[in-house]
Amino acid sequence: MSTQLPRLWVLLFFSLVLSWQARAQKVGLVLSGGGAKGLAHVGVLKVLEKNQIPIDYIVGTSMGSVIGALYAAGYSPQDIEDLVLSPKFQYWVSGRPLEENAFNYFSLDPSPAALRLPLTLQKNIKVQTSRGLVSDVNLNYALASTLAAGAAISKYDFNRLFVPYRSLTAEIFTRQQIVQRSGSLADAVRNSMAVPLAFRPIRQADGRYLFDGGLFNNFPTDVMRAEFKPDVVIGVNVGDVSFKKYPHEKDDELLSSSLVFLGFDVADTLAVGPNGILIQPDLEGFGTTAFDRVRELIELGVKSAEERLPLMKERIKRQVDTVSLQERRRAFQDKAPPVRFTNVKIQGLKENQHNYVRNFFRKEGNNYTISDIEEGYYRLAANDFFKGIYPRIRFDSLSGGYELNIDARQSNNATAEVGAVFSTRPVDNLYLGLEYRYLNKLLYTVGINANVGRFYTAGQFGFRVNVPAKLPFYIEPSVMYSSLNYQDANDFLNRDATSTQLRQRDFKVGLQTGFSHNFRSRVVLDGAWFSNEDQYANINDVSSSDKLDETDFSGLTLALRFERNSLNRKMYSTRGHRAVLGVRGVTGEELYRPGTTSLQPQSRTKEHQWLQFSATYEGYYPFNQDKSSWGYFVEGMVSTQGLFSNYRSSLTTAPVFAPLPDSRTLFLDKYRATRYGAVGLRYSQNLLTKFEWRTEAFVHVMHRPFEEGPLQEAIRASGFERPRLTASTGIVMQLPIGPAALHFIHYDNDQNRWSVFGHVGFLLFRARSLQ
Repeated sequence: MSTQLPRLWVLLFFSLVLSWQARAQKVGLVLSGGGAKGLAHVGVLKVLEKNQIPIDYIVGTSMGSVIGALYAAGYSPQDIEDLVLSPKFQYWVSGRPLEENAFNYFSLDPSPAALRLPLTLQKNIKVQTSRGLVSDVNLNYALASTLAAGAAISKYDFNRLFVPYRSLTAEIFTRQQIVQRSGSLADAVRNSMAVPLAFRPIRQADGRYLFDGGLFNNFPTDVMRAEFKPDVVIGVNVGDVSFKKYPHEKDDELLSSSLVFLGFDVADTLAVGPNGILIQPDLEGFGTTAFDRVRELIELGVKSAEERLPLMKERIKRQVDTVSLQERRRAFQDKAPPVRFTNVKIQGLKENQHNYVRNFFRKEGNNYTISDIEEGYYRLAANDFFKGIYPRIRFDSLSGGYELNIDARQSNNATAEVGAVFSTRPVDNLYLGLEYRYLNKLLYTVGINANVGRFYTAGQFGFRVNVPAKLPFYIEPSVMYSSLNYQDANDFLNRDATSTQLRQRDFKVGLQTGFSHNFRSRVVLDGAWFSNEDQYANINDVSSSDKLDETDFSGLTLALRFERNSLNRKMYSTRGHRAVLGVRGVTGEELYRPGTTSLQPQSRTKEHQWLQFSATYEGYYPFNQDKSSWGYFVEGMVSTQGLFSNYRSSLTTAPVFAPLPDSRTLFLDKYRATRYGAVGLRYSQNLLTKFEWRTEAFVHVMHRPFEEGPLQEAIRASGFERPRLTASTGIVMQLPIGPAALHFIHYDNDQNRWSVFGHVGFLLFRARSLQ
């Protein structure tokens, strides 16, 4: 009895010691960088929480910094998974503009430019290179808004987050790694993922630029030990690892990614230490930009973590009760201040420019809502005048609300545009443009551009004043000239198809004002004096000695339009919507001069007045993970335009249904009418990586179309004409200089019935003066 009692006390003592050690055991989680491959970290977090593995500290770099910050800010693994699986996440990482935030106040008119070159026009001209391969407009706002609450709860001390956290970044000029311990959590994450040539760096308060932490330390286990001194380190590496010997069998394969391999620090798989656990997901075949494979990457993270579970449970005796963890997380989240903004501050601009920027943020009452802040941010980001719009959201304890600080440094004050289109028909064209901007209390923009080509020549000069009032608006006087020459504009399948229409020239001096009530829409009031000149023959066979008929039509026009555009491309869209509703009034005088092909020998003048109502709507719906897309098209036109002096002049002034990119390059008699309706379907399918197969079909019906009388006069047919079919199928490839496309086309027209048409570049034209 006496000998057993000491043994019981010894056993009890050791169990208490082991229990205390288990409770005291601290675990640090290190998340490496690796671009899209870092999404595997989400799967690892899911396994750790599910199996009650504690996470006491987190250190991350690059993509590991993003996932780590979300967890440290109180988001659960399921919250993070839902976030990265959401459609918005793809917009954040790709830089594509969000459809609901496609702010079109400044311009809804697509430009044929393939290259926009920033310039600085001062004493000398400076050309600035691209700011980065990926637009960070969406990403910056997403990080600032998503991490704002957690940062406010911690009072901007990373030790007071839900899980103490460190983020790694790099200062490349002095070649130093920097450990971020406090301040803006969104800034810390954004700094850590500023990959050179991908995402631009963010200027700090002290004026420095910081870059991706993976440049010097992509697997920061040493930072974890130095900062937190945990008992066990769990290291999750999704980046490269150094080879112990030369990889003879794989060197050719690895050579293609050698720049990436050399550009970032590679992991030492022994860095977790003798008591640590290394989790290395098998990510062979996944690139750093494979953000479209989110589910696969998360599952690979789950698989790799589950394979290491026995070792983790052996080395980590302490467990965290799942219920108490969720309660602690909810308690942390409940400390978040109410979401209201009390102030907007601007920095980086001259004092007299601050009010212009601040006026983009509109509020009702004393505070801004989150919608007010988001709308103002995207309104501002839509303007090329500003460089690197960067939002910082910080809680102000004195006002009891959040404060938005916008870094809105002035960009280059000018932009040069260049574009070109090359085609299988002689409609090749060169586009040049120059825009100069000046900001004082208002933003003033002067723009001039020109198209030069055999088929299409045009020029425009405009001066715009932008006023960011409660209802933002602009005023723009402009001068426009355009010329379309349809002579010899046929392809190799239609050498005998000659159009009797030769040339249309438009000249317009106008004043336009536009109002924007939300992100995607604007209302435009457009008034102008116009002078149009159409030259044409009345027969198909024209000799060089023939004199063409000429119809000059000049007068005044006033139009009111509602426009909405969120299409993802200038041409061959696969997502988004576009709507245009308009009413136009026209009054003018026609002057007709007959040529040698006319049966009406006398010149004449005639007054015309009419109203026209038009509506166009198209929408696209991607599916199959954006690899396919269905689209539809609806258009209607009703005009009270009367008859001009002959059949040809009535056609030249009539509205035109032009459903395909090359429709404007052909003069199609059966596609011109004062009243018509049209519907269409579009389908596109990705082929390989860069090619798309695109098929389109349209049906249009004309009401009382023009017909030619025995003396070449225009007469109206009765009722509706039969439906006419337009169809196209072909291959499209998106290139840096614009789309490259080859189509097989059918028009339901007496001429140009079948054709093969190919082009490279943006085949875009300005609307005519009365369109």
